[in-house]
Amino acid sequence: MITDGPLLPDSGEPGFGVYVHWPFCAAKCPYCDFNSHVRHQPVDQEAFVGAFLREMTAMRAISGSRTVTSIFMGGGTPSLMKPETVDAILNGIARHWHVPAGIEITMEANPSSVEAERFRGYRAAGVNRVSLGVQALNDRDLKFLGRLHDVADALKAVKLARDIFPRMSFDLIYARPGQTGEEWTRELKEAISYAVDHLSLYQLTIEEGTAFYGLHKAGKIVIPDQDHAAELYEITQSFTADAGMPAYEVSNHARPGLESRHNLTYWRYGDYVGLGPGAHGRLTSGATKYATATHRTPEEWLKLVSEQGHGMVNRDALESDEQADEMLLMGLRLREGIDLARWSSLSGRELDMDREEFLINHGFIERLGNSRLRCTPAGMLILDAVVADLAA
Repeated sequence: MITDGPLLPDSGEPGFGVYVHWPFCAAKCPYCDFNSHVRHQPVDQEAFVGAFLREMTAMRAISGSRTVTSIFMGGGTPSLMKPETVDAILNGIARHWHVPAGIEITMEANPSSVEAERFRGYRAAGVNRVSLGVQALNDRDLKFLGRLHDVADALKAVKLARDIFPRMSFDLIYARPGQTGEEWTRELKEAISYAVDHLSLYQLTIEEGTAFYGLHKAGKIVIPDQDHAAELYEITQSFTADAGMPAYEVSNHARPGLESRHNLTYWRYGDYVGLGPGAHGRLTSGATKYATATHRTPEEWLKLVSEQGHGMVNRDALESDEQADEMLLMGLRLREGIDLARWSSLSGRELDMDREEFLINHGFIERLGNSRLRCTPAGMLILDAVVADLAA
């Protein structure tokens, strides 16, 4: 049974998270390359609950007894679930692992699928943090992004979330076609005025396999060039810091102490269970850390769970150097950086002194005492190159 309580403080440890993927959406956004699916017939939620519970049993056999530090329900659009579905899934997690009172339990929601009664049902089930996919604060760009809500819907959802849940975040996408620095600054100011404690601010990228990809190749969508995108990123960092919501990760901003505990588990390279169609996980069993992945198609996942008790299609043992590379890739996204002793323990080596010195001298990384390493703001702009250089 999920028990509510005051939010537990961040321990600074990687933690152990549970991710639940609800793969269904009312419509597919043209920029989205997530594992999301539109179904024109009602989804059999009871069947999916039964499958989630069976898959939990299989994952529990790998992870063993663990104390959960966060739960995240993502998608897709989890706010299309009935409150009874959320309640059953959360109670299932509590039966399989130890879930203390006061851990962060987040649900993603789209403003177009928000209803006060449903929000109160999620809160009663144990959800204490909601993440709203607002994406833009003007109707023109919401239409361009293929969203089903308008600004009025978004603000209604923000108010409801603020009234019902102890914590709230919302997402915005920037570097949209034609977006100026002045326009983005005004939008950031408006977003922060809604008394949110967390913002996820993502640069629009054109991903292969999305509707935008073909339009972009045909020249029908023109996004800001690299220099203008960097300018918008720097505006984001400066404005949010001045407003008391500094970046604690490349794209995530929070008032101190209100960072997303679940996402910190990913970035600190903790263990997490991935449940549902297309979910990924990292689970340690004995001396081995496994990368798990389940079938992406909901109906195929459901069939696999029925046949074998889980929907996993991959369960790969990670070599220590693979773990070290993953830790570097995830941890350097964080303002707190990485624990060098932990990285050395995984990799079996020290960082190359010449590479480190080169990156420090060029202002891309810096040491925090003798124990931690992090990217500078300049390094964050070329994060992939920095990681590749250090991992080589």
